[in-house]
Amino acid sequence: MNLRERFGIFLGRSEPALPMGHHAASRAVGRLVGVAQTPRELDPALIWSAATLLLLGVVMVYSASIATAEGSRFSGYQPMYFLIRHVVFLVIGLVAGALVFRVPTTQLQKLAPYGFAVGVVLLLAVLIPHVGRDVNGARRWIGFGVANLQPSELMKLAVSLYAADYTVRKLGQMKSFRRAFLPLTAMILFVGALLLREPDFGAFVVITAIAFGVLFLGGINARIFVLLIVVALVGFVLLIWLSPYRRERVLGFMDPWQDSFGKGYQLSHALIAFGRGEWTGVGLGASIEKLFYLPEAHTDFLLAVIAEELGFAGVAAVIAAFAILVLRCFSIGRQAHALERHFAGLVAQGIGIWLGVQSFINMGVNMGLLPTKGLTLPLMSFGGSGILANCLALAVVLRIDWENRQLMRGGRA
Repeated sequence: MNLRERFGIFLGRSEPALPMGHHAASRAVGRLVGVAQTPRELDPALIWSAATLLLLGVVMVYSASIATAEGSRFSGYQPMYFLIRHVVFLVIGLVAGALVFRVPTTQLQKLAPYGFAVGVVLLLAVLIPHVGRDVNGARRWIGFGVANLQPSELMKLAVSLYAADYTVRKLGQMKSFRRAFLPLTAMILFVGALLLREPDFGAFVVITAIAFGVLFLGGINARIFVLLIVVALVGFVLLIWLSPYRRERVLGFMDPWQDSFGKGYQLSHALIAFGRGEWTGVGLGASIEKLFYLPEAHTDFLLAVIAEELGFAGVAAVIAAFAILVLRCFSIGRQAHALERHFAGLVAQGIGIWLGVQSFINMGVNMGLLPTKGLTLPLMSFGGSGILANCLALAVVLRIDWENRQLMRGGRA
């Protein structure tokens, strides 16, 4: 099954798409994905879901970090230390996103290999002594004075672009194991080896999901993809089992109460936070678990604080916003494919995979459904590199959406 046929199934069509002009494509998109012939400039559901997550993130980062900031000499005992930095990072991300929005996707496709190469160089730089910075036993950051850069976050965007470009270039060879599968796999394994040296197993999982998800959507042979999934699962199990600290995390995940002051400490307190929140929460700012009980409350375990303060209602709202955001990314990707813009379509859906997989893992960790992993909640958790990468990714999706709508109007992207 080729790319058009595979996406024909996703669009509710059984036959391959035929070549068409922009006006015909506009009518086809209107029929296939239910978009009006005179659409708005940008997708309102995408914008509002992203804005909701970003703004709620600002509020909850402040709520979750205020006690840590007040009690830390590192932050100068300033209660708004993390809030100010988070807002600054968000403003930088929005400005950078506004600039990226002005770049046509045709230019992004040309820049994709260079962006991937820069990402690899940065991952190599992290491992160089006196360049990469050690935090909590992991070397994942490059220090730039008052701020740190985490290359793995930017690499997620670079892989989304590069995997889409690679898949489009190999479109006629998607049935070949040697020509389509092996080259990209070798590159991802190389990136994975660098990430495991930091170590950053969580980023490796997300980047692998992006790359191979794009390959699948691009029409890779189904047998090869199933074999890939099996090999990847076996590989991840071996990586966990052969690493003592990862193995301890899995054992702590299976029964956090057995060693609630050791390897089960983070999860046990996250579950306590969820339990205290019940349906409507204890009230904004009233969390107890964030008072030096729950580690990384404003980063990896922000959702636990949301659960405690806003309850089931708050967690459900966050899940709904992420679901809308991911679905709109895939919908925009389907529109691009219907307009014969396969690179743009794969990029939008690759970013949807990124945001969906990372948010799913973070939520699963917070709820005790997955072993503890150092992954932040996209768009919400504190972290300059993560917020910057997320804003850039949203800008790319919005650009794709804008170009789709220009073509659907009969104009030029």
